[in-house]
Amino acid sequence: MLMAEEQRPAISLPPVNQICIVVKDISKAAEYYSSVYGLGPFRTVDISLEGALLRGRRVNTRIRAAFTRSGPIQIELIQPIEGENIYTEFLESKGEGVHHLGFQVDDLDSMLAELAKEGIEPLFYHSLPEFGAAFAYVGSDRIGGVIFELIERRSSGRQDG
Repeated sequence: MLMAEEQRPAISLPPVNQICIVVKDISKAAEYYSSVYGLGPFRTVDISLEGALLRGRRVNTRIRAAFTRSGPIQIELIQPIEGENIYTEFLESKGEGVHHLGFQVDDLDSMLAELAKEGIEPLFYHSLPEFGAAFAYVGSDRIGGVIFELIERRSSGRQDG
């Protein structure tokens, strides 16, 4: 087995703390995961993402999200409700399934600046002051095709997500 030259990564991610599944019907999905796999209860909230950046363009969209925990991992279900967004794109191209892995970071802006140096720009970005958070999705489509969500918890707002 060949060993890659050891090099310092552009950024160092903390452990995964969230797995998100995009679904067509959040109520049916939450009921299924609860009744079959014992996950839950899920806490559901509607979220308006007005002025979110989708590949550098401002969009207005609404989603429904449901949250529960599995040990240290937050399980998030997302159902797009209206507007242009990354979740509808996912459903249309891939169907329901795992959408992203989430990582809680201390300084989202600094991480995005470091990733920009590597040629990686956010796919979707929004600040949610009402939830005390900001997030950005970045792709690793060069290899693996996985979306990573970088989540910064901020001091104010309720902590639903």
